[in-house]
Amino acid sequence: MNSKTRRRGFLTGSIALAASALVRPARILAAGEVKRRQGVRLRIGLNAYSFNRPLMSGAMTLSDVIDYCAAQNIDGLDATGYYFPGYPNVPTDEYIYELKRKAYINGVTISGTGVRNDFTLTDASSRRGHIALVKDWIEVSEKIGATFVRVFSGPEIPRNSTYEKVLTWMIPAFQECAEYGKKHGVIVALQHHDDFLKTADQTIQVVKAVNSDWFSVVLDVGSLRKGDPYEEIEKLLPYACTWQIKEKVYVNGKVADIDLAKIRTIIDKVGYRGFVPFEALGPGDPKMVTAFLEKVRKAMA
Repeated sequence: MNSKTRRRGFLTGSIALAASALVRPARILAAGEVKRRQGVRLRIGLNAYSFNRPLMSGAMTLSDVIDYCAAQNIDGLDATGYYFPGYPNVPTDEYIYELKRKAYINGVTISGTGVRNDFTLTDASSRRGHIALVKDWIEVSEKIGATFVRVFSGPEIPRNSTYEKVLTWMIPAFQECAEYGKKHGVIVALQHHDDFLKTADQTIQVVKAVNSDWFSVVLDVGSLRKGDPYEEIEKLLPYACTWQIKEKVYVNGKVADIDLAKIRTIIDKVGYRGFVPFEALGPGDPKMVTAFLEKVRKAMA
């Protein structure tokens, strides 16, 4: 073997070793955990709900929200489905592609969208309708270039039922949606909302049961209302593909201002790469939204 051949073999082996180091996790992942490279890389996003009132009244449109993101140098937009014309029906391709074009030329990534489904419904035919709703918006997400569609479990345990019984039909519904998402390149992201799912452990239980790389968590800091929210956030973070950073959290059920420094400490400890959308829950005043944005941006810098 000549020196060139030995050198070429060494370089090839070194490149392969380096590539494997990039993807090999340093620890064994638990079922349902997001498979990503370790470390921290954050991009600030906006959840469109920050402008809920003006969007619902017609005083603003999603196009206006993109303008706001561009003006404030916000990287991403979680464009909730409720604000598309005609929701829950899907918008026209013309509308979708024009919004996609506007976001792109303004340097804004539409990271996700979302629907209001209910998989706690006891009637199977009604649940089929909600599965169809999620599938419709998976297709919208694919067309608009969004990587996730936000979904929910449902508002509460139905009368004369139990948590365990509801899971027997909820899990297959999420599995069907996740499989459809896989076919379209869209993650189905479950937002725990102090509804049927009230704790980190319950949310993780569902994610593990669905057992799909295309099913993940929207880490909603304001909907963890039992015990210490920061402990719950730390539990959930390995399973999350995106966030909702809100101005308030609940400590042992009592509302308190969010400690953004604690959130950043958890991120640094656990690791996270991706968008960190914030959601201001006031009247949709741009000045108030921007004030919270600056707090988030400082903490996540």
